[in-house]
Amino acid sequence: MSDTSGLITPALVDLHLAPEDKSEALRALAQRLVAEGRVTDLDGFLADVAAREAQAPTGMGEGIGIPHCRSPHVTQPSLAFGRSARGVDFDAPDGRPADLIFLIAAPAGADDTHLQILAALARRLMDPAFTGALRDAESPNAVAARINGEEAPAAAPETAAPGGGLRLVAVTSCPTGIAHTYMAAKALELAAARAGAQIQVETQGSAGTTPLAPEMIAAADAVIFAHDVEVRDRARFAGKPTVDVGVKAAVNRADDLISRAARLVTETGGGARAAAAPVAAPSAPAGEHWAQRLRTYLMTGVSYMIPFVAAGGLLIALAFAIGGYQIASAPSVLGHFEWTSSHSWAAMLFQTGKASFGFLVPILSGYIAWAIADRAALAAGIAGGAVSVAVGAGFLGGIVSGLIAGFLVLWMIRWNVPQAIKGIMPVVVIPLLSVGVVGFVMFVVAGSPIASAMHGLTDWLNGLSGSNAILLGTLLGAMMAFDMGGPLNKVAYTFAAGALTAAGTTPDSGSLKVMAAVMAAGMTPPLGMALATVVRRRLFTAEERENGKAAWVLGASFITEGAIPFAAADPLRVIPANIVGSMTAGGLVMAFGSTLRAPHGGIWVLPLIGSPLLYLIAVAAGTAVTAAVVVVLKGMRKPAAPPAPGSPVAGRELVAA
Repeated sequence: MSDTSGLITPALVDLHLAPEDKSEALRALAQRLVAEGRVTDLDGFLADVAAREAQAPTGMGEGIGIPHCRSPHVTQPSLAFGRSARGVDFDAPDGRPADLIFLIAAPAGADDTHLQILAALARRLMDPAFTGALRDAESPNAVAARINGEEAPAAAPETAAPGGGLRLVAVTSCPTGIAHTYMAAKALELAAARAGAQIQVETQGSAGTTPLAPEMIAAADAVIFAHDVEVRDRARFAGKPTVDVGVKAAVNRADDLISRAARLVTETGGGARAAAAPVAAPSAPAGEHWAQRLRTYLMTGVSYMIPFVAAGGLLIALAFAIGGYQIASAPSVLGHFEWTSSHSWAAMLFQTGKASFGFLVPILSGYIAWAIADRAALAAGIAGGAVSVAVGAGFLGGIVSGLIAGFLVLWMIRWNVPQAIKGIMPVVVIPLLSVGVVGFVMFVVAGSPIASAMHGLTDWLNGLSGSNAILLGTLLGAMMAFDMGGPLNKVAYTFAAGALTAAGTTPDSGSLKVMAAVMAAGMTPPLGMALATVVRRRLFTAEERENGKAAWVLGASFITEGAIPFAAADPLRVIPANIVGSMTAGGLVMAFGSTLRAPHGGIWVLPLIGSPLLYLIAVAAGTAVTAAVVVVLKGMRKPAAPPAPGSPVAGRELVAA
């Protein structure tokens, strides 16, 4: 019995899946999960599936689709399987519709055992004997038995013959860590076996990570990184010929990656060495523009900063809701905490949130540096961010210190030092020199001018009124809607979050108005698209109407990415509508003077919003404008004949990777 036992029952198998539209096919499979008590809320679960689909296509090629998600509506790790005669389009890289569809449902709080079950299944999907048996199965019982490991197919050889040739190591990772991470690992193992090579793969996924042994890395001729998130502890692989690709490249082109690794070994004369080099100098992908790299560095820092903003901001907002704005001057709860006093609880929440905010700039700075020069730059980046806070330079100083630390360490990594010193470079020399230099720059050179700029920015925000405030709100609204979670969106959000950390305790601070405008503008695009699918259904495909149901929840929760499926399918009409609606919402919020201390939450933090009724009016107005504009623009286009059933473009949804 394999460790996938119990994942599926015959009742969760549909050998004659009828819908050819992706959304309807997913609904049909999800209904089986509901009927078996494995999903508690059909629409809520489908919304979570749609949110995962919006991140990247789940069509794997070779006729396989693996839609999957974690959801609080899932009671136990489960799989619903559908076999489609005509296929369902999951945007596979080879363009082939999926005739085998595996809807993987993981509980939101799945433990390691549950996640290992799903990882084991993902690996088996790369075995042609396994998928072939599912295509030939004549009954749901046979399918369930095969997936649960009760009828294991004959195992194909997966390792090279003893003493064989090329020695490789690899790391695979994907954003959710449920499926692609493990499918890529299995594909590389099978491809290496076909090539007569030896390979060991480290899967940095949700089911836990077992790091490759240092001696295994040292003995390897080359390394393959197949990842969509940053490889952890990349410095371990320094000096090795490296193939660096996205995770789906390993799933779909594993043989090519093995061949590329072999060519690199030939060209460089081999990568095996007696001991791991202390530091790796990261290299940017060939041909990438410097502006693109800079954006990547900044977005990495922002992504690691946001949890601190969200946690700290929400705790502070709750503290103000319970104890009022005067709670900011309460004495330390250490030694003054009373269990039955709401004032003590409010003070505890405020002081914990303030402590979380204290990490914001150091984390931003540290992970900007990390994105540039990997782990060796973390110390200088975090220290530089801490100095930025000390001198009052705020988040602008954190950005500057992170860039300085990253590029300084990147230069130091490339020093040609004597062999005797190499061993202490990453633990002594680089941290000592880089922290000292960055500290000097921020204390003596750059800190004061940046602090002056931050103080000026804060004073300007607090003094905004009338047309200036409305203009800023409309500009931030346009940025939030233009790319819906992309770089401009993140710039606007980071500006608001950074201003929020500098806000005073006065309820009408200009910084609090900026945060309110940004959140309202970010809520509007998905809400507007959802409304449009209701008022003019005929202008949208069945799949878009299904996405519209999820967009209500996503928009209300301030998840702007809920509008991406609509924009990707019809960007020339949807994006302008989103921009106009978000500009309306942002401008009205600033005109009304609504404030917000929480950096996230949507309608769920409504009690923490100043002038909440006016805020809702602004969001409703932006939603209505978005829906009206997109309906008008879509209504002006010439009607086109619908694609024939089963066509590769029928129901196709383009999504952001």
